[in-house]
Amino acid sequence: MLKKISLALLVALIGVGAVVASRPSTFRVERSITIAAPVELPFGTVNDFHQWKYWSPWAAKDPKMQTTFDGAFAGPGAIYTWSGNDQVGKGKMTIVDAKLYESIQIQLEFSEPFAATNTAFFTFKPTGDGNIQVTWAMEGNNTFLGKAISLFMDMDGMIGKDFEQGLATLKTLTEKEAKNRIERELQLRARTAAEAARVEQEAQAAQAGPPTP
Repeated sequence: MLKKISLALLVALIGVGAVVASRPSTFRVERSITIAAPVELPFGTVNDFHQWKYWSPWAAKDPKMQTTFDGAFAGPGAIYTWSGNDQVGKGKMTIVDAKLYESIQIQLEFSEPFAATNTAFFTFKPTGDGNIQVTWAMEGNNTFLGKAISLFMDMDGMIGKDFEQGLATLKTLTEKEAKNRIERELQLRARTAAEAARVEQEAQAAQAGPPTP
């Protein structure tokens, strides 16, 4: 009897292993959003790790997360390491490529809660109406553990909502800055015009000479 039970368990384990092994060996998660702002604003915000705390969905999940910056200040060679609670884990990001106002490629190295190396891509494309479509994607290989987890929840289900939240915050942040920029430009023009008018009035008064008694 015990032998039959052991054999049944072995067959079941082999079956489960076969199902896990049949899962996709790679994954890709992708989300996009349209932003009404000059492309340099969202591009610059993503290209500078120092600004991620203002829009990254994981920064909000652990306000006490420890971060360090190494390498270049921004762009290729910039390195960002983090260590936080069980919602954000621990790892490192490195910008490996950046085409000005077009795309950014980041290597992701996770060490906790499990080790993995993935690649993230940001693309910035004009929509033809003055807006920018920003796409955030991540892809990588599924380990056996990743394949097993995907039986219950795939990677898209795990982090897709985080991508959507991060892009929404990026949109709010950069569109607000775009409006502030326009307001500052209008104020500057108004001050410049007022100063020019004052100078013109003083010049006209000087040409007219002193009032006749």
